[in-house]
Amino acid sequence: MADGPAPGRVPLVAVAHGSRDPRAAATVAALLERVRLARPDVPVRVAYLDHCAPSLGQALDGLCEAVVLPLLLTEAYHSRVDLPAALNEARARDPRLRVRYGTTLGPHPLLLPALERRLAEAGVPPGDPGTAVVLVSAGSSDARANTVIADLARTWRRAGWWTVTAAYASAAGPTPEEAVARLRAAGAPRVAVAPYLLAPGFFADKIRRVTAPAVCADVLGPAPELVDVLLERYESALRDRVPMAG
Repeated sequence: MADGPAPGRVPLVAVAHGSRDPRAAATVAALLERVRLARPDVPVRVAYLDHCAPSLGQALDGLCEAVVLPLLLTEAYHSRVDLPAALNEARARDPRLRVRYGTTLGPHPLLLPALERRLAEAGVPPGDPGTAVVLVSAGSSDARANTVIADLARTWRRAGWWTVTAAYASAAGPTPEEAVARLRAAGAPRVAVAPYLLAPGFFADKIRRVTAPAVCADVLGPAPELVDVLLERYESALRDRVPMAG
């Protein structure tokens, strides 16, 4: 189902970070299955940067053309360095391969409704003026990626929340627990945590643990908004991106 050719449609190869936690791969599989259901005409394959198989080179094997999309929520080292390097290796092995490289899932306006969906599932009404939200990403050594999260938090404040503040599970500050403590000290009536993460794993577990007893939403996972974003990125890559020559 995932690999059969569809006449006239370029295969979509979605590349996730990869994790030793099996829940992460299961979440990616669930997201891509929803993509297949939404667009059965598009052949979909999965690849991982680390910890899981197949690698990007293995996923591209046998294809003459593909759209490669990073299942990453911000532009950072993986999308700017790791993935282009893996693509160069694949093209060196097969000079006939032509690839269009799409953009990361985020930032995108649909990610805020997806975050609100997860908070609502945890019992937090969207835009509740009595709730302060901590938007937590994994964090990056790339300051540009962290700035994207801070900007997203500022945008989200306009939805009616008491406030929204950014936090980072690694590599930058404030940490999730620091952000929760600051909001409580500032008099926030209620604090809720929104993980800006695609899949469960080490960071999601850490965020939930260190911010307890604050309400903590689930990861984005196979939210319908992410399906829409992924397909939009696919069509945009087909329409706008110059193919990477083999």
